[in-house]
Amino acid sequence: MDYSRIVDRLITRQRRDWDEAGRNYAALDSVATRSLSLGESTVVLQFNPERRRSSAAAIDRKSLARRQCFLCAENQPVKQKAVLWGDRYKIQVNPYPIFKRHLTIADLRHVPQRLSGRVGDMLSLARSLPGFVVFYNGPCCGASAPDHAHFQAGAKGEMPLCDELAHATTHLLADGDEGFIGYVDQLGRSLFTIETSTQRAAERFALRLLDLLPVPEGGDEPMVNVLCWWDATDRLWHMVVFPRRKHRPACYGEGEGKLLLSPASVDMGGLWAVPERKDFDALTPKMVQALYDELCMNRKELSLVFSGFTHYWENLQPI
Repeated sequence: MDYSRIVDRLITRQRRDWDEAGRNYAALDSVATRSLSLGESTVVLQFNPERRRSSAAAIDRKSLARRQCFLCAENQPVKQKAVLWGDRYKIQVNPYPIFKRHLTIADLRHVPQRLSGRVGDMLSLARSLPGFVVFYNGPCCGASAPDHAHFQAGAKGEMPLCDELAHATTHLLADGDEGFIGYVDQLGRSLFTIETSTQRAAERFALRLLDLLPVPEGGDEPMVNVLCWWDATDRLWHMVVFPRRKHRPACYGEGEGKLLLSPASVDMGGLWAVPERKDFDALTPKMVQALYDELCMNRKELSLVFSGFTHYWENLQPI
């Protein structure tokens, strides 16, 4: 099925027929932006007041229990339409966009946000939507609906990291005939990059990485943000995993001396949607770098992951 064409039609119709979505996408066309340089990496700031809902979302159990889930069909506006992807997911236009083409891809069931059992789905979605970056926010590092499993997707050309990664120095952890996994730390934050010609190899690298990353006390999975896209020209899958140590920075909040920023996958990819004008005006490269340093695991903390890969791949049969 040609999902690219179907999704394009969905976006056009939702902008036309759903007033809220049409208004917010029109506002995005004239949104204020500015760029910050972090050495070899660029961060694009976007002043986007509509993203307050996500940045300020309360995700504690009591708050989640009190509110209706906005990803369940029975709680969504009548005008919000969906395209089914297989028998497990629905693709919808995100009414509070960061990208000019911004999708939410939610499980049809109300089940918790977990990456376990969904890595293959993420890779297949990227293949179905070659013009998009598919991304996953862990339940404790960016998901504003941690009680309902979902991905999101945004127009590939709007996320700086997608282009920067091709020129970054990658420290190889393991490779084979079908691709590799490596570590990059020169772009202002630690990340693992996977590049493969087969979905099977990408899934195997990713699952091993998730097995090696630490799980926080009381958690069910490592704290990660994940990006995934398909390069139709070179016929390669790309997956980027950002290991996190914290959900929100110490300065999180509203008012003097605070920043209403709750960085997730898109921010890790270099596009920061900032809901408060004072924060948009105040952010500097030094401040953004400090936020990355506070939220992301560093090379020293990831040393066990590196050694774990060496041991694993020395004893692994060829794919």
